[in-house]
Amino acid sequence: MRVTVYGQLRSATGEKTVSVDFEGGTVRDALSAFADEYRRAERQLFEGDDVAPSVRLAVDGEAVDPDDDCPPDAELAVHPPMRGG
Repeated sequence: MRVTVYGQLRSATGEKTVSVDFEGGTVRDALSAFADEYRRAERQLFEGDDVAPSVRLAVDGEAVDPDDDCPPDAELAVHPPMRGG
């Protein structure tokens, strides 16, 4: 799966778009697979076991919720919580 990250998440990946091993499941599963490969991103994306409420996700250009289905060949876009005012 291809994952495109925005904002401060780029410091965790070093690139805007990365590849992540993912066999399909929910968007939450895909995000967990991403966080497993890029541990520095985990604290920006999760609050305990839940996806942080201000994280915005899209699969193949469509906004999704963490419990929506996500195929293994999808493109996941991850917008971390915004900071500042």
